[in-house]
Amino acid sequence: MSFYPKKSLGQNFLIDENTLNTIVDFSKIQDQEVLEIGPGTGNLTEKILSKKPSKFYVVEKDHNLSSLLEKKFGNRINIINKDILDVDETILSKNKLLVIGNLPYNISTEILSKWILNLKNNFWFSNLILMFQKEVADRIISKFNDSNYGRLTVLVNWKLTVSKLIDVEPKCFYPVPKVQSTILNFLPKSNFYNINDPRNLELVTRIFFSERRKMIKKPLNKLFKNPSDICKKLKIDNNLRPQNLDPETYYNLTLELEKLRS
Repeated sequence: MSFYPKKSLGQNFLIDENTLNTIVDFSKIQDQEVLEIGPGTGNLTEKILSKKPSKFYVVEKDHNLSSLLEKKFGNRINIINKDILDVDETILSKNKLLVIGNLPYNISTEILSKWILNLKNNFWFSNLILMFQKEVADRIISKFNDSNYGRLTVLVNWKLTVSKLIDVEPKCFYPVPKVQSTILNFLPKSNFYNINDPRNLELVTRIFFSERRKMIKKPLNKLFKNPSDICKKLKIDNNLRPQNLDPETYYNLTLELEKLRS
């Protein structure tokens, strides 16, 4: 391989044929508009093209890799040479996009949080098939009362249904990372809590989970002037800890906060 991955950009290229085939076979790509995040040297890109998408966008921050992809695939792909955090995905197409990505480990949660917090009622994607460090994936799919349960779990479950596709061993990448990876599939929910401003949900979860081992009395006091009334209304035991509250409780707490601020 002539291109050496840059550690600063979290570049680990997926090279395992079985894993690549599993992703594209699961994705039902034909005649869909596809957005690939972090195509790298184009191993997955090539597989996606073989399934005949109707239109294909790739976002690659690295200029050298963008040039390599252009030489390799020409006008069969639409290359966006930007940081994914600076891309407005909603203006790429009038149609919903199938998003596939081997996300850089160092910004994977930031990317996912950005998408969730910017979501409108009309989703710009049909589903997201994304690779994460296994430790992060475990947090995303965890259930309340689990030690992995946290802010990301609550944010994701607000508007998305998430399921695990496969775990991916380090040997499936070049260079070989020190951690395992997991591919998750995210589907939009048709029914979800009507929170006016997602930043309020972000605020509630940040305050609660910043002291996740302590009882929830303190975060309740930070957010509400009348925490006992809130607890009574929502039937919350204030001796619990943040991980003991299910996602629905956090959505209801956010709605109560928005009522007070309106």
